[in-house]
Amino acid sequence: MSLNLNSPGVERTVIAAPSPSRQAVRLAALGGVLMVALPLAMWAANRSAPLVLGLSAAAFLAAAMAGGDIGPLLRRTLAGLRSSLGLALTAFLAWALFSLLWTHRPAFGFAAWAELLLPLGFALVIAASAWFKPERALVRALAICLILASALMWFEVQSGLAQRIALGVGKQMSFIFNRPVIACLVLLAPVAHLLWTGESKRVADRLLAAAAAVAVVGIVLYSESGAAKLGLGILILSWLLARLLPRLALAATALGFAATLVLAPVIGQVADRALPPVLYQQTADAHSRDRVDIWLSFGEAIAARPLIGSGFGSSSALQTHPVAEQVSPPRRWLLAVGHPHSAPVQLWTETGLIGAALLLAAGLLFLRKLGALSARELAPRLALFAAAFVMASVGHGAWQGWWIAVLAAATLWFEAGRHLGRGAEHG
Repeated sequence: MSLNLNSPGVERTVIAAPSPSRQAVRLAALGGVLMVALPLAMWAANRSAPLVLGLSAAAFLAAAMAGGDIGPLLRRTLAGLRSSLGLALTAFLAWALFSLLWTHRPAFGFAAWAELLLPLGFALVIAASAWFKPERALVRALAICLILASALMWFEVQSGLAQRIALGVGKQMSFIFNRPVIACLVLLAPVAHLLWTGESKRVADRLLAAAAAVAVVGIVLYSESGAAKLGLGILILSWLLARLLPRLALAATALGFAATLVLAPVIGQVADRALPPVLYQQTADAHSRDRVDIWLSFGEAIAARPLIGSGFGSSSALQTHPVAEQVSPPRRWLLAVGHPHSAPVQLWTETGLIGAALLLAAGLLFLRKLGALSARELAPRLALFAAAFVMASVGHGAWQGWWIAVLAAATLWFEAGRHLGRGAEHG
């Protein structure tokens, strides 16, 4: 016997879905506030991004527990790890950990591995919690924090870092702002996109996006970071190209990414032969010649162990690794610089062909995923991918936690804020 709810005399009962607990909502709000505060935290302490992301992950995890969402969180976590991209990244992390067997400083290598793993884990927890759903007001707050962080950095440099000198904290040199400047540039991409897009196209939001862009571009150009300046140029050009010719931009980015990784072991030789001396003179402030010499030295180390590398984290003191004996004496001393100032070169140095192949696969899988997006959604994401890869290819160490955390945060803002681009207006 069946019951027809539409028949006369039968009352329809609507059971409302249970609302989330106040505690869960408050914890999620705390996690969102921490995500917003990241630019200011990086201004105050230029390696603080992993700590902020970790605290945010703890808040969102607690929100999921308070809301009874642990089961779905675990299922979403496993689904993420089982995806093609998740499997590629997990395989790389496993290989990196395995490579500690032949590094000369396994304890330090494990610390470097943990520094890479933790921000990735924090980001996975935040995404899997499904509690990070920023309303437009939260994106506005992040834009304001980008403006404030840029202004504070400018003020400090103008004052000769008088405040830090008076307090006696940190390194009292203007290059300490290179990391927060790059962090602001990375986070500007999702902020500008989320505030500019949407069916309503609020004038106030677009003005705020423009103000954030002006502030961040200004501090990038004012800073000492050559990598940030290069990244800014790539971000703008890639964004425009991807908006006008999305398929061409995607193909060009994939080709450039693959070619850079493949050529990393000989990039020093290529640059040494191809770049004219006048270019080194014009870019002396960016230490371009020094970088090429470093790449030549690490290139010889790669050639000594091309398949498996020297072990994860070995770049920090490669001059004491047994592989240094196979590097020519004139170039051996540059192995002591701490890292090769190029993520692809460091990748090959420490994890060899196997590690490079795994990250190449992960990058191409990510780009394939981006290819399913519309031109409007593709452009900012592809531009940030290109800019971030270029900055990592000429700048800081590959596995530094602050860098991984900032990239993870930008990805979370992009993905969690996608509902804003569908016209949802909040706050």
